[in-house]
Amino acid sequence: MKRTTNSPHVINSVSELHRLLSLPKPEHPLVSMIRLSDLREKCPELVGSFVYNFYSICIKKDFRGKLRYGQQYYDFDEGVMTFFSPGQVITTDATEEQALNGWWLVVHPDFIQSYPLAKRVKEYGFFSYAVTEALHISEKEETILTSIMTNIEREYRSALDTFSQDVIVSQLDLLLTYSNRFYNRQFITRKQASNDLLIRVEALLTTYFDSDQVQQSGLPTVQYLADQLSLSPSYLSDSLRALTGQSAQQHIHNKLIEKAKEVLSTTSLSVSEIAYRLGFEYPQSFSKLFRNKTNHSPLEFRRSFA
Repeated sequence: MKRTTNSPHVINSVSELHRLLSLPKPEHPLVSMIRLSDLREKCPELVGSFVYNFYSICIKKDFRGKLRYGQQYYDFDEGVMTFFSPGQVITTDATEEQALNGWWLVVHPDFIQSYPLAKRVKEYGFFSYAVTEALHISEKEETILTSIMTNIEREYRSALDTFSQDVIVSQLDLLLTYSNRFYNRQFITRKQASNDLLIRVEALLTTYFDSDQVQQSGLPTVQYLADQLSLSPSYLSDSLRALTGQSAQQHIHNKLIEKAKEVLSTTSLSVSEIAYRLGFEYPQSFSKLFRNKTNHSPLEFRRSFA
């Protein structure tokens, strides 16, 4: 499984993962629960870039190495959880001696396809987070999540019957619900960092709208802000929402309206000229957004200063 080329190794199925790790066949072709302690002797095989075409949820402990997602590196310590959705590229660099512990739950999308979770799982932003935004769990939280992992493993290793899939999916649903709660807690406990993030976002937007960049490149996007801050779009929006109640896109619109009000009240530029200056291709789109945000048209707002 160790890669010697630059291209990532694509792993399409749970069974293929087991074969490449020299593990026994999975108890179910679409789901597996792997104890990371069983992989200690196989750590060299885990080094390289991989694309897993299934959901991957890990609780990792005592991993003396680095994992890269995109251009970001993360050094693991105790009590760290990571979530990856199908198709993401993950690169692992490990040291020779490992004391690897924890859980690795892999779930093929087909396993949950007929359940409401199949739609809901796509709404969990942490599946698209960068590795630097892993979930740091407390001892108490780890106990809760490990208990759920144990329940999933117990059901996974039991004789399959008509209820097996229902039970595993319900436990997976519970695991993700708790993870969502703990991520929200992480945003709250890191309030100062979030405040700093908000200041940086505001500064980026101010610079963007005060320069000619908006005319050259159009309206700033969430992806643009995320790239400037070395974050993923989902994590950026979740952080801002936890702090202010508004997403990154809403912050962009707020800054846009703030700038529009400034230009409307201090210049005689037409609405069309202002719209183009603010990066809109069509003035009607600008007017519609302005009315939605202020309950007034741009001209009505300007007349209020007459």
